[in-house]
Amino acid sequence: METGFSANSLLSEPPQRVAIIRSLPGLGDLLCFVPALRAVRMALPSAHITLIGLPWAKTFVQRFQHYLDEWLEFPGYPGIPEVTLSPQKVVSFLAQAQQTAFDLVLQMHGNGSAMNGFAQLLGAKQTAGFFPAGQPCPNPDRFLAYPEQEHEIWRHLRLMDFLGIPLQGDELEFPIWQSDWNEFENLGQTHSLKSNYICIHPGASIPERRWLNEHFAIVANTLAARGYQVVLTGTASEQDLTQAIAQKMQYPAIDLAGKTTLGTMAALLKKTQLLICNDTGVSHLAAALQTRSVVIFSDSDPHRWSPLNRQYHRIVVGHSAASATPTQVLQEAIDLLRQEVVYVS
Repeated sequence: METGFSANSLLSEPPQRVAIIRSLPGLGDLLCFVPALRAVRMALPSAHITLIGLPWAKTFVQRFQHYLDEWLEFPGYPGIPEVTLSPQKVVSFLAQAQQTAFDLVLQMHGNGSAMNGFAQLLGAKQTAGFFPAGQPCPNPDRFLAYPEQEHEIWRHLRLMDFLGIPLQGDELEFPIWQSDWNEFENLGQTHSLKSNYICIHPGASIPERRWLNEHFAIVANTLAARGYQVVLTGTASEQDLTQAIAQKMQYPAIDLAGKTTLGTMAALLKKTQLLICNDTGVSHLAAALQTRSVVIFSDSDPHRWSPLNRQYHRIVVGHSAASATPTQVLQEAIDLLRQEVVYVS
């Protein structure tokens, strides 16, 4: 018998087929709702749970198969900018979803101003999620006013609590596979990685969130002068950033931009002494791995996106890409490097 729900249970019988809608493009967008996924899975250990997300989320579902059973590609919907709208594709998807006969749909994409309509059209026995504060509530027992002032992790945990689903902590997580470790070992041998390397990740999905290359170079030079090996990381499209920083440095650096998969990047971060990065997906990956980090906020909201654990993670906040100084970042970095951190596997 399944347990975990309070008296305000979602259904008279525990739902067996559950769909969760979160069709956002960022790694951080999905990592930040893992604690809510963990709560759902612990409450419904035998349910078949489907994530309706963007194409890249298929690999996320494979990585988190202990929480998720299936991925369905979000077909698009009016008012959702992440996917080009194709009415034929939407109609076909909805017909398939209605035949699936979900017991429960959880709308966890956002405040629901556009996505609640899509969620209702899936035809589940029950639909729950968020609705925009100040607008009519679809169902007071199933919909929570979107908690705009909460941290991204806790927005979803507030919904779990509201629905009577017991919380299972607010820690992020990211499983590393043996194949990731094997690729990491090969990478380390190819590039002569030492045990005292530091990762510097200058990229971000939005240019306004990128700290200045010359500032990253100053920080990298200073840490290299202290004896640390500097590793520059990023996607293939961010190679121009890492190359620009390497050219500005007086010390050699290992440029791994475009040379890591997500899993290999996780293994690399798990073994690094420190990560220095912008507010971007890799900062949430470091939080999930309990890897020490300094996160620079140039044009984003630290109240919503900063790491929760300030023992391992420090933030430096500027009002623009230039306003946070190398001195501020170095102070936090050196303080973290002086600490003895016990890693939890």
